[in-house]
Amino acid sequence: MTYTAPLKDMLFVMNELAGLNEINALPGCEDATPDTVEAVLQENAKFCSEVVAPLNFIGDKEPSFWHDGEVTTTKGFKAAFKAFGDAGWQGVQHSVDFGGQGLPKLVATPCIEMLNSGSVAFALCPLLTDGAIEALLTAGSDAQKVAYLPNLISGKWTGTMNLTEPQAGSDLAQVRTRAVLQDDGTYKISGTKIFITYGEHDLAENIVHMVLARSPNAPEGVKGLSLFIVPKFLVNADGSLGARNDVHCVSLEHKLGIKASPTAVLQFGDHGGAIGTLVGEENHGLEYMFIMMNAARFAVGMQGIGIAERAYQKAVRYAHDRVQSRDLAGSPGPVAIINHPDVRRMLMSMRAQIEAARALAYVTAAAVDVAHHHADEATRKASHGFYEFMVPIVKGWATEMSIDVASTGLQVHGGMGFIEETGAAQHYRDARILAIYEGTTAIQANDLVARKTARDGGAVVKNILEQIRKTESEIILCNSADMAAIRGQLDAGASALEEVVRFVLANIKTDIKGVFAGSVPYLKLAGIVLGGWQMARAALVAHRKLEAGEGDAAFYKAKIATARFYAEHILPQATAYRIAIVDGSSGVLSMSQDQF
Repeated sequence: MTYTAPLKDMLFVMNELAGLNEINALPGCEDATPDTVEAVLQENAKFCSEVVAPLNFIGDKEPSFWHDGEVTTTKGFKAAFKAFGDAGWQGVQHSVDFGGQGLPKLVATPCIEMLNSGSVAFALCPLLTDGAIEALLTAGSDAQKVAYLPNLISGKWTGTMNLTEPQAGSDLAQVRTRAVLQDDGTYKISGTKIFITYGEHDLAENIVHMVLARSPNAPEGVKGLSLFIVPKFLVNADGSLGARNDVHCVSLEHKLGIKASPTAVLQFGDHGGAIGTLVGEENHGLEYMFIMMNAARFAVGMQGIGIAERAYQKAVRYAHDRVQSRDLAGSPGPVAIINHPDVRRMLMSMRAQIEAARALAYVTAAAVDVAHHHADEATRKASHGFYEFMVPIVKGWATEMSIDVASTGLQVHGGMGFIEETGAAQHYRDARILAIYEGTTAIQANDLVARKTARDGGAVVKNILEQIRKTESEIILCNSADMAAIRGQLDAGASALEEVVRFVLANIKTDIKGVFAGSVPYLKLAGIVLGGWQMARAALVAHRKLEAGEGDAAFYKAKIATARFYAEHILPQATAYRIAIVDGSSGVLSMSQDQF
């Protein structure tokens, strides 16, 4: 169950595809020099491999448990979390004004990936805290920032996100938790929230719950939701902890995977009302919560990449160690299964999809840094638009990818993969939640269709397609059979995406159900093609390095080989998805509900 961070690939993507030097040149990013970034990643890799990764298997076998309202986490988690906070890892991307390191999101992103490769159940606590920090930085008052941010960023306190209720899953218009204004300006919060990740635990001194609730005279639906800070322990004026608030964990869920992560049912106000303070303005809670949700959705995409990488490494090690059957080309005796063509195919499929998703996610992270720090307003706006378009793809496609990769990793193990003691099955079980929480793949796909494609008339995606065509024009100049093969499949994939975008824009108003019948295939098609674009860019860099005689030739040759595999084995799926989207809606909708 060991883990070795793929630092070489991470640094390649950051430097050659995500433009670390350009990010370093932005105002406020001057500390992110290549040497500093490499040192940060090396230290994070050491922490994740030596401290966090050994807890993964233990957490699955000895998960967090609830007793008398208190939650005890897996043995070793508390010490690891303290070390995590003390080392400053919670604050890598957060403001130096409140104790963070203020490094770009591009630098924080591989750190998030490595933490999730170590243990996704452990990483969920910092993930939710990051979301709470982002929401307070954006919408919190000065007093709220001073009271909460330093302790959240230091890891002394943790944060949660409280949306879901028993009657309101993804339909937040059904939220019933009440918030009643008091004479002192606070609110009394009452209601039930479910599926609250790290809603109760013993890792930190305090838990800062960010809660969606509705005041008595609020408008119906999502427009009437407000956001409140409801800490487990009230915070005194001097910053010290006060009385226990009226919010209690009444149970934990028993789950398929991520068992060490306590998923709580929280009851607010059973003993007079939990005390909460309003964030921003009343009835604007959902827009503030979307700040948390966007940060969390991107981070869940990174969870998918992290789990997939861990599953791939385990499969590779097993394929080297497991001796079974003779080589098809002839051998005196059984050979390691990595010699068998289908095992090679499975490993290449895992590797190629992970590298594509990693590259796409890191490029997306860099766009956030440009959107926040670039001097030119038009550049900032364009980068923000790119990031907004990419979030549902990173979340939806990378998490679906992780399920496929973890499943393939189990298949590489054969019968031993089905045995829990091997450890391969845990990655599969853990990955399965990723495409569900923080918005299912269908919710991400609906967002991609309605908000990210139709709303702007396809302007952002059309610009991305222009960039893909530019990459193709650069590849044409390469005198290489590998590069020609990559370009040909990228061209076909981009054409499929172009046709689907035209279909969505032409039919969204006249056949909305027909369009949305293909929303998930559209998301997957977009992920496959945009991932293929990044693989082609990587291959182009590798080709030029090899021609110039620079760097590690074996690494660059492997980059080209992996990109060609992706082009010939993954990119062709885009054409099939195009058919399903453009021509397949009648097959989805033709039967009546009574026929099911």
